[in-house]
Amino acid sequence: MREKSALVVLAGNPNVGKSTVFNALTGAKQHTGNWSGKTVSLAEGTYSYNGRDYTLADIPGTYSLLSGSAEEQTARDYICFGGADAAVVVCDASCLERNLSLALQVISVIPRTVVCVNLIDEAACKGITVDTVNLSELLGVPVIAAAARNGTGMSELREAVAKVMGSEPSTLSVHIELPNEIEEAAAELAELIDGSSRMAVALRIMEGDSGVISEAEKHGAVSIQRGEQLSSLLSRLESAGYSGERISDEVTAAFSSLAAKIASEVVSCSSDVPYRRDRFLDRIFLSRVTGIPVMIMLFLVVMWLTVVGANYPSELLSALFDKAGCFITSAMHKAGVPELLEDMLVQGVYRTLTWVISVMLPPMAIFFPLFTLMEDMGYLPRIAFNLDGCFRRAGACGKQAITMSMGLGCNACGVTGCRIIDSPRERLIAVLTNSFVPCNGRFPVIIAVITMFVITSDGTFSLAMQGGVLGLVILSGVVMTLLVSKLLAVTVLRGAPSSYTLELPPYRRPQVGKVLVRSLFDRTVFVLGRACTAAAPCGLLIWLMANVKISGETLLMLFSGVLEPVGRLMGLDGVILLAFILGFPANEIVVPIILMAYLAHGSLVDMDSTLQLRELLAANGWTLRTAVCMLIFTMFHFPCATTCMTIRRETGSMKWTAVSFVLPTAVGVLLCMTANLFFSII
Repeated sequence: MREKSALVVLAGNPNVGKSTVFNALTGAKQHTGNWSGKTVSLAEGTYSYNGRDYTLADIPGTYSLLSGSAEEQTARDYICFGGADAAVVVCDASCLERNLSLALQVISVIPRTVVCVNLIDEAACKGITVDTVNLSELLGVPVIAAAARNGTGMSELREAVAKVMGSEPSTLSVHIELPNEIEEAAAELAELIDGSSRMAVALRIMEGDSGVISEAEKHGAVSIQRGEQLSSLLSRLESAGYSGERISDEVTAAFSSLAAKIASEVVSCSSDVPYRRDRFLDRIFLSRVTGIPVMIMLFLVVMWLTVVGANYPSELLSALFDKAGCFITSAMHKAGVPELLEDMLVQGVYRTLTWVISVMLPPMAIFFPLFTLMEDMGYLPRIAFNLDGCFRRAGACGKQAITMSMGLGCNACGVTGCRIIDSPRERLIAVLTNSFVPCNGRFPVIIAVITMFVITSDGTFSLAMQGGVLGLVILSGVVMTLLVSKLLAVTVLRGAPSSYTLELPPYRRPQVGKVLVRSLFDRTVFVLGRACTAAAPCGLLIWLMANVKISGETLLMLFSGVLEPVGRLMGLDGVILLAFILGFPANEIVVPIILMAYLAHGSLVDMDSTLQLRELLAANGWTLRTAVCMLIFTMFHFPCATTCMTIRRETGSMKWTAVSFVLPTAVGVLLCMTANLFFSII
């Protein structure tokens, strides 16, 4: 018979390879990234070893069990009150001293702990070695050397977890030196909580406020009566001069001092300058002179490669889908399918669906791998470092640069990533402004408009010019993010910018194969699947609206006619506004809706070239003014349905969800009206 499943919590500092260890042990495919704050929610997986099942919980990275950001509090509460049977603390071999402080705290709370010294291969390249045998003796728990990226040490880690589960709880072999008052309070806490030292230490190493007691009561760790006694004890500590803040400082200093002492005994380095390469690259990427220009140049190169590479695959996919459409139509004719049903399925659903795929897939398949390569190399946190001054001047947090970068992939993911920001005020600013940078759903629309209307004086298409314009359009989203953040910071969300710690990970050689697979399946296929899910029923809806007539007018034209005055005021038309409204489930279907509305027979036509598509739009009144206003409103309009639901979940407020909907829309409308006025004057 199989034994009862054991719950093992996977803890560690940010960017030590926790998610990589999680994937290696469980076989899961959780996304990993070379930057801190990547894991912003709890992930669980299972694995079996020697006839026993283990549930592994990957919690957000944290530097200490003292509360900080919402994610660090989640990690703290799970370790202290989650009922874990054992813990695995992942440490970075190249900076062990900083990691050991958390390891010591976790061991104090969960005696059955295994320390996994990860990234030993990277440490070896820097000339750093760790004496894991001596470290195990000092800590009193098993220590496993590992390189999770290539699977080294994972079998030993499974065995070590199984051993600690079958043994008596261990205790620290070293003494944590704390002031006598706190030591005495810890002893009283142990008696109040049924002599449970792990809970006593858990409460001892936190702030010592009533919120911690309430959290312990919620998880059944203490009763209300004992909670009152705990509060009384903490009040006595405060009257003796040990406030919650001082307790935190004393405990942090004690664990940090002990971590430094242990690290000095077990870590050796054969190189005088182990981080020579990283320092050299940082002098380029983080310099006040070259940092921002290099960042902009890299960004423009990525945009140019996206534009250049997307054209030919899009045309090839379009041609293949056209041939497949002819085959499907012929098969339906032979099968005797009614003509009305055939038109609905082929002219409505199929053509809309294939248009989304042929236009959306190529740019995503290029942009996401390039973006993931920069992430894997460790460049994304450098972007946050470079933009920190800009965000501080805007009254926001520099970490918002990271969540903004996440929004380039998906605004919903960017909103979720805002959990890494400690300050509630700054976190809310980041949530409300995340949709000012375009997500992948808006990229195909932006690229299509730029490709059609950015031409040289002789009427030819310039790929270099198109890439540059695309880069400038995206940068305008960054500028608007800063401006709106400043507006919020000086009005409804006033406050001083908070300080924070930003870890700059080491530069790593990207795993190109894994990057391609991860970007393809975790991002491209996922987002494309979501777009297709929305495009298929929307194609049917738009076909019906374009073919069902009332008093000689189709439903599509009736609704667009109502919006026509507003559209003209913004330099657009009613069809475009209606397309954005109907595209609320997914931005990717905006252009297909526009095309279907422009066609008298209510379906998409074959577009053999970008020039043909441009001629179709021009025939329906599009000019350079329309293209510019279209780009502006594509950049700045309400977030999609998925993002709105995510904002509602993250903020817990319909009011802030409504603000996040109205704010970018208002900016887009005002900018479109301004651009329209400008074109009218010139």
